[in-house]
Amino acid sequence: MILVTGAGGMVGSHMVEVLYEKGEAVIGTYYKPTTDITEIHSDIKMLECDIRYPANIEKIILQYRPEKIFHLAAQSYPVVSWSQPYATIDTNVNGTISVFEAVKKVRTEYDSTYDPMVVVACSSAEYGETLNKLQGEEVFVKESAELKPLHPYGVSKVGQDLLAFQYFMNDHIRCIRARIFNSTGTRKVNDVTSDFTRRAIEAERTGNYQLRVGNLNTKRAIMDQRDLIQALLLLSEKGHAGDVYNISSEYIYRMDDIVTMIEREIGHQLERCVDQQLLRPTDERVIVGDITKIKRDTGWVQEISMQQTVHDMLEYWRKK
Repeated sequence: MILVTGAGGMVGSHMVEVLYEKGEAVIGTYYKPTTDITEIHSDIKMLECDIRYPANIEKIILQYRPEKIFHLAAQSYPVVSWSQPYATIDTNVNGTISVFEAVKKVRTEYDSTYDPMVVVACSSAEYGETLNKLQGEEVFVKESAELKPLHPYGVSKVGQDLLAFQYFMNDHIRCIRARIFNSTGTRKVNDVTSDFTRRAIEAERTGNYQLRVGNLNTKRAIMDQRDLIQALLLLSEKGHAGDVYNISSEYIYRMDDIVTMIEREIGHQLERCVDQQLLRPTDERVIVGDITKIKRDTGWVQEISMQQTVHDMLEYWRKK
């Protein structure tokens, strides 16, 4: 049995489907989902669970005793964390404690042989100010870099990260800490690729091919959610317990490259209209995770091209 918390999000919803298609017995939990969970295969067991309350996740782990737990449940938007710092810390930090304490309780009170692997979804946001001080236009950051988060979300992810480590060291609960960089894909909302592809489909429907854009020279390293899920699965099998791994794209794209890919797919040129409200006073440098470690330990490689990602996201929005 495999448990995926946060199966109402982009990555979690796809992960339960991937596991189901592999023939695994899988359960997903959700609370205030950011995706339409009715899209998930009806045979997949989905349980509503607010992980801030320990008894909720404890009941599930006690009943099903999953061999693997992918802990993806989180308040995952940095911008939201400014206005909702209490909720962000509560969900991300206390939710993580709830998962590990549930494992600990099952082991100490019910089954001393219970030994699951817990993969915790951490974040590149943990590096924060450290990234700003690294030299060079394109920065490849290693797992050993200092953690200096710049918003409540980043702080909450450091909390998750270090909590997982201390449960490994003190309670010997096997875990992997995955610091995840930019990812996108179908069911994603509130990122550039999602917004561009959705608006391109609106343009197809209305015949108005104007596209509001910000700085199209901005560069980002973006990976497909399918590659991210494969990385998480490989880490659960081959990663070193207690260790931390970056999961990042190696490929860097200008935002204008994304627009060009969309034009290629829809067979129509888009009129790029710069919206001053979408321009930032300063833009981030290109931040890429050094993935030497995950490649060495698991053999993970990116397989999905950005063009394929764009194609699939356009098809997704066409069906909505």
